[in-house]
Amino acid sequence: MKPFQLPRELTISGLRRMYASKEATPRQVIAEILKRADRDKEMNIWITPPAIEHIEPYLAKLDSLDPASSPLWGIPFAIKDNIDLAGIPTTAGCAEYAYTPDDSAEVVARLTAAGAIPLGKTNLDQFATGLVGTRSPYGETRNSLREDLISGGSSSGSAVAVACGQAAFALGTDTAGSGRVPAALNRLVGFKPSLGAWPTKGLVPACASLDCITVFTHSLADALSVDSIARGVDVTDPWSRRVPHPKARQPALIYLPRGPLEFFGPYAEDYRQAWEASVMALEKLKIPVDYIDTDLFAEAAEILYGGPLVAERWASLGGFVEEYPDAIFPVTAQVLRTGAATRYTAASVFQAMHKLQRLKLAAGGLLKDAVLVMPTCGGTWTRDQVRENPVSTNSDMGRYTNHCNLLDLSAVAVPSCDAAAGLPFGITLFGLSGEEGMICEAAEWFVETAAGHAAVDHSAAPEAAAAMEEAATLVAVCGLHMRGFPLEKQMRACGARFVRETASAAKYKLVKLPTAPAKPGMIKVNDGGSAVLLEVWEMPLAAFGSFAASIPAPLGIGKVELEDGTEVPGFVCEGYALSGAEDITASGGWRNHMMK
Repeated sequence: MKPFQLPRELTISGLRRMYASKEATPRQVIAEILKRADRDKEMNIWITPPAIEHIEPYLAKLDSLDPASSPLWGIPFAIKDNIDLAGIPTTAGCAEYAYTPDDSAEVVARLTAAGAIPLGKTNLDQFATGLVGTRSPYGETRNSLREDLISGGSSSGSAVAVACGQAAFALGTDTAGSGRVPAALNRLVGFKPSLGAWPTKGLVPACASLDCITVFTHSLADALSVDSIARGVDVTDPWSRRVPHPKARQPALIYLPRGPLEFFGPYAEDYRQAWEASVMALEKLKIPVDYIDTDLFAEAAEILYGGPLVAERWASLGGFVEEYPDAIFPVTAQVLRTGAATRYTAASVFQAMHKLQRLKLAAGGLLKDAVLVMPTCGGTWTRDQVRENPVSTNSDMGRYTNHCNLLDLSAVAVPSCDAAAGLPFGITLFGLSGEEGMICEAAEWFVETAAGHAAVDHSAAPEAAAAMEEAATLVAVCGLHMRGFPLEKQMRACGARFVRETASAAKYKLVKLPTAPAKPGMIKVNDGGSAVLLEVWEMPLAAFGSFAASIPAPLGIGKVELEDGTEVPGFVCEGYALSGAEDITASGGWRNHMMK
């Protein structure tokens, strides 16, 4: 019996297969998640971290549930700490505000009834006011890929929990982009349903008329699995609406912004190039593409924080801010207090509402049977840069997101090509309310096109899945073929799929070869070796031969010994390459070396 090993990326579909094949039990999965949460505690992902004491009742409940009729049986998920989980404090990122609810939020109750296991409560920009992930007295949530960069917010902890393999999915919220920006910055899917499609009962309001509960996942299929449980009217929720379940359909048209877009931050040019590459992929979808002025969307976005509607946040939280001024994160207090400005009168609120209604009408006519695609973010920032200039950097992050809920649109953010190594880039597809099926259909096509191969249908019959597995081989890669590096596209073109991150046995030296471009070589040695960080991929055998034949000397394919003692085919380097090459073994791996 092979030892239990939990993949680094947790998915609903993957855990279902592991449970069905008896490769794992929910208790084994939770035990590993507890280890990961402890390992990553300095990343400030959690406010109430996973603990067996509060997870145990949900594990015990699984014994009384039929996995066949419980769609989320044993699936672990994280909850943003402005959404109620019964018996666990809700802080909204402010200890003085905390309360312990008797009941879970309606969405959480639906998910746990379907067998999902709530792990804990995640960090956030205080009172869900921010798009950066740095505005929390519980610490700045670190980006899952590069700790110097922001994680995005306000649903920072939820996104990073999924990206770091501590949850199969996570609930966030979205008023101005908080369910989409962290998805883009952590290479995830961020699904924002239509306003009211998921009940918001049990959510601490930011702007109650615009708030949505959202989900972060690694795939569109997983996001829609959660949606199938969470969606549905709640007659006790004044903001709940009856919005039909998504039905896949092809859009008649894709709209893209006309003219050059604005990009910002230290990687502005990288983001620009990634957007241009994404546009090329969109043009391959065989759906007509048209270019439009997006002024109406920018005009709507300006209403959220540049007009009187910001007073809705003050209406929800102003009393608490006045009573506990020292409890509020400084920049959060600054933003919230703008809602109390005397220039905002009752008349100005109605003037803004009337303007917004005209913009909704225009957007409704434009997007009938069509989707709008924009970059999810026009750039990113280091955490140091956000501390130095907290307001304008945050505002930039919402440049292509703020209009969405104001115009009553649905949206899904998906990864595209990386802008650079360890620097994800993503796009968002927008549709009218109730058009989640259309935007997700177009998004799925885009993801498949951008990846260079069709996604595997894991819902296929077990016999078919087994046949696919038999016709494939694992491949260990240590350099330019890893995710986010230039030759990842060769892996994708061969139909390979990423499996997990791991390390070699401590028997290798890693050198930087004097080639153009520079690449690493991993050489097995008798003594003085170290472990090297690797990625393990799965490649169809039909493509493996030609792939191996294309590798230039001194590299080649041999057997690579992993840290668990198993051997898999992978990249190795001939010993003569040690002469004249730079020894970079101490870095621990090529990604670490390149990020110095």
